[in-house]
Amino acid sequence: MVASVPPRLADLGQSDVSGSAASSGQCKDLILEASPVAVAGKITSDLRHVLENLWRQGKTFVEIGLALGVDPSTVWREIGRNGSGRHGTKNPLGRQQRGRYLHGYQADWAQKKAAPRTVRPKTRKLGDDGGLLRDLVVELLRDKFSPQQIAAQLGLVWPDQPDMRVSHETIYQAVYLQGRGGLRELIDDSLRTKRRARRSQSREAKAARGAIRGKPWVTEDVHISTRPAEVTDRAVPGHWEGDLLCGPHNRSAIITLVERTTRFTMLGALPVDHSSPEVISVIRSMFARLPQHLRGSLTWDQGVELAGYNTFGLAEDCKVYFCDPHSPWQRGTNENTNGLLRQYFPKSKFDFTHTTQAELDAVAAQLNRRPRRTHLWQTPNQKLNALLALTP
Repeated sequence: MVASVPPRLADLGQSDVSGSAASSGQCKDLILEASPVAVAGKITSDLRHVLENLWRQGKTFVEIGLALGVDPSTVWREIGRNGSGRHGTKNPLGRQQRGRYLHGYQADWAQKKAAPRTVRPKTRKLGDDGGLLRDLVVELLRDKFSPQQIAAQLGLVWPDQPDMRVSHETIYQAVYLQGRGGLRELIDDSLRTKRRARRSQSREAKAARGAIRGKPWVTEDVHISTRPAEVTDRAVPGHWEGDLLCGPHNRSAIITLVERTTRFTMLGALPVDHSSPEVISVIRSMFARLPQHLRGSLTWDQGVELAGYNTFGLAEDCKVYFCDPHSPWQRGTNENTNGLLRQYFPKSKFDFTHTTQAELDAVAAQLNRRPRRTHLWQTPNQKLNALLALTP
């Protein structure tokens, strides 16, 4: 019932709101104000009443999406799945736009249709008890049909029997995820590529594959796109960003390491050179000063100085990830720290050839006792000590 909806949500769209972007912004502000019932990217029961009101006013999918805080395609699917061709509120745009704008929409009816689909867990169609459908899929896979061909064939043979149809995505999941149907043994016999793991076809994944060409040490497994969310959102300490800070003409360098959560900085001298074996050896000695739980991962650019990370043992100390080429923002914490270090080591002027480790430790100590606004004016030292105090 509409009466159960928070008042500002229930009333949204009842007034004469114009189709301008400004009115959509006002609607969106009201939705955000009612955040306890709004779930990012989803149309909830309460938002369906808002959608019904906006649909009655003749709003477009784009305008409704802006008001609800979801993508317009989400609204389009909602109307298609849970709307009605005969019942419910009609959109005045239907007379000109046709298509799904001809559908009626009634919030309570839409909620009744949507509720059964949200129940979890759902029975897996291709599980061990999949019956005839599973047997048919297995038979067609062995007959060298692709998952997409199987899905299309089943739709043609059983157009009116949803229980005898399955999407190609479900088939791929049953093949590649052992727990979802146990069809993994069919990879070698049935799938053309015979890949042991699924390969993402998203634009981001394709861009990542293009970024690692010509650099054999940067594989898909260690590309930054595979870095866990806990690293990206800084939820767990112990994940580092690193780089070389170079002197004039790149003839000398030092190592800079910054912990992503605390912004704690460590510097390493390179008295010999900055070849891959030397850089990795110094990084390992720096990590050896840390407890195990603070050696989670290291994010680096694609420079050749870490090309031998696997050969020279760095992979035994922590997980290594490589950024996209020419993408310093992917190591923003380290880039910011390098900028601070230029106060001590002016760019193109300071030669690191004779810089000692003791001198670098003194600079790092000074940086680590500077208060940081991002830590509410606590220092990296204080943040790190707080973590170490929690270590059993």
